[in-house]
Amino acid sequence: MKIVFATNNEHKLSEIRSILGDSFEVLSLKDIGCDVDIPETGKTLEENALQKAQYVYDHYHIDCFADDTGLEVDALDGAPGVYSARYASMAVDADHAQAISHDSEANMARLLKELGENNNRKARFRTVIALIQKKDVCPCGCTSIKEIHKFEGIVEGEIIRERRGGEGFGYDPIFQPDGYDKTFAELGMDIKNHISHRARATQKLAEYLLKK
Repeated sequence: MKIVFATNNEHKLSEIRSILGDSFEVLSLKDIGCDVDIPETGKTLEENALQKAQYVYDHYHIDCFADDTGLEVDALDGAPGVYSARYASMAVDADHAQAISHDSEANMARLLKELGENNNRKARFRTVIALIQKKDVCPCGCTSIKEIHKFEGIVEGEIIRERRGGEGFGYDPIFQPDGYDKTFAELGMDIKNHISHRARATQKLAEYLLKK
């Protein structure tokens, strides 16, 4: 089964392809010739994921899914949340939602600085996947509608005080999932792909698709 994942992020593609396995041929934006930097102007993970999937569906008329992921830290009132990827370059408010940065080191540095010596390190990663599929409602196929489905995955954990580990990406070196004494960046991709927020959301996606 072919399906488009609305991203060119090689880390995400690798994770998703590993999780979905041989049952699916996951195409990237590059694979379908899309070189547009699709806007992410939503104020929630759900809005951003749907916005990206909708763009691909409208312009390429192909079944697709998109994700958005946020790190939510209790002591920071849920920040960086939807702004996780560009946290270092912006104030976390709607007026600065267009600020752009995917500098993981800078993002982690800001997060650790803002947490400081706060002993409340409780946090979670949350991924939302939006899937859009065409559904024919006429035997001849002349009329069709789209179906939209959303899948969520959450992993609880805590923010450690210093970076540890060399694998993974984003905030992985400072996030330690509950039940483990290692960060995502130390656990390695095999373990992470079984327990992560993206793995949990993707598993729900795969279970849905395999029923079709």
